[in-house]
Amino acid sequence: MGKAIEEFNVGDVALSPGRTVTETDVVMFSGLSGDTNPAHTDAVHSSKSPFGERIAHGALVLSIATGLSARIGDLDGTALAALGIDEWRFHAPVKFGDTVYLRSTVLEARPTSKPDRGVLRRKMEILNQDGTVVQSGIHSTMVMTLAAKKASQSEK
Repeated sequence: MGKAIEEFNVGDVALSPGRTVTETDVVMFSGLSGDTNPAHTDAVHSSKSPFGERIAHGALVLSIATGLSARIGDLDGTALAALGIDEWRFHAPVKFGDTVYLRSTVLEARPTSKPDRGVLRRKMEILNQDGTVVQSGIHSTMVMTLAAKKASQSEK
C-alpha cells in the first residue's frame, strides 16, 4: 500500500520508470480525444513545422505522467482524489520514440480539518531520455492519514 500523508516529507524526490511514447499512443489518443491536429496526425504537414516531424499531444504526455506517478507507487491505495493541476507548462515537444520519466518532488504534505485525510502538493516534471524537462507543474492530491490507512488495512 502507498504512503499516508504523514509519511511524506517536503523535499522527497521520486523518479518513475521510463515509458516510450509511440505512434500508436498518438493515434489512439487522437481518436479518443478527437484532437486530430495535423501536428500530431499528418507527417507531410508536420515535416514543414518548426519541429520537422509529428509530435505527441501535450495532453497525452500529461496523461502518461499520471500513469508514471502510479508506477512510483507512493499513492497506491492511499490517494482519495485528485484536487487539481496548477501552473502546468509545456517546455519542449515529445516526439515519437522519446522515452519519458516523471520526477516528483514533495512541496507540501499537510493534514486537513478532517481526521482521515490530508493534502499532498508535488512538483511534477516530465523528463525525456536526455534529461530535458518537457512538461512541469504542480499536482495536488487528497491522501489518507495514517489512521485511515490503518483502518483500511484492518478491513481486509
